[in-house]
Amino acid sequence: MKTGLRIAAFAAALAATFGTAYGVGSGVGEISPEPASAAHQGHTDSARGEGSEHGGGDEHGGEDEAGGQELSPPGGLQISEGGYSLDLKTPRLQPGKRADLSFAIVREATGRPLTAYDRENDKELHLIVASRDLATFRHLHPTRAADGTWSTSVALPETGPYRVFADFTPKGGEGLTLGTDLAVPGAYEPAKLPASDTTARVDGYQVELAGGMTPGKSSELRLTVTKDGKPVRDLQPYLGAYGHLVALRSGDLAYLHVHPGGEPGDGRTEPGPEISFMATAPSAGAYRLFLDFKHQGQVHTAAFTVQAGRNTSIG
Repeated sequence: MKTGLRIAAFAAALAATFGTAYGVGSGVGEISPEPASAAHQGHTDSARGEGSEHGGGDEHGGEDEAGGQELSPPGGLQISEGGYSLDLKTPRLQPGKRADLSFAIVREATGRPLTAYDRENDKELHLIVASRDLATFRHLHPTRAADGTWSTSVALPETGPYRVFADFTPKGGEGLTLGTDLAVPGAYEPAKLPASDTTARVDGYQVELAGGMTPGKSSELRLTVTKDGKPVRDLQPYLGAYGHLVALRSGDLAYLHVHPGGEPGDGRTEPGPEISFMATAPSAGAYRLFLDFKHQGQVHTAAFTVQAGRNTSIG
């Protein structure tokens, strides 16, 4: 989906929320899906990650070849855009406790919640919740009430600042990604971003990454899924694709979607073991990639750190 959002500074209000009550946080674990529930089937928890359904989208932004300013800012960096605002009705959650997260997309012209959406990859809205240190990632699909209020159950394992992204398309309009801050108060020390690695392991699966991300230029990312040393050739369609990828830029958490290469039933895309995507990095720097894929009725999420820049392709 297309977004044209201007970069906004990280709100000073978070400093007031957490103050100087910083302590030692736990280390980074593997990303694993959310446990099964009536609303979200086929998910399992881990200490630091939770996956879920996800739709495809557009890559955003870019940088000129000389490494200058971004040509088009990526999404998720401001709370309002295109006449719509993200109204987070649950600005704080308690660590480790499952609770409802509620919000609305508000039309700025009327002050009323939006109730008409175009469906993108079988969903009206995709919700991403990520910690500022990118150690925790949630990809959720909330339920919309008749009055336009969205809600979903979520558990965040660690204290600290989080970012909430609402990815949606108003009926007949352009796709948008709006972002706002969420607090989980308590002693907090950010986890170190994992080093770049071409291999991710999750729930008994191994995912190998080849390719890279180039500022201002579309490039291919290829991910190959194996289990017990054998290629997985029977990936299941999940929201219209065999895999879904979200990238978040370390630091400001600029958000971008990427295009899957092909789709189930197109006569050329195989159900694994390789899943391909085309992506454009909005700038040089470190990005955290989160891949959702479905196999044997379960959704799994593998995570990678990628350095975008010249001569960074791998594989």
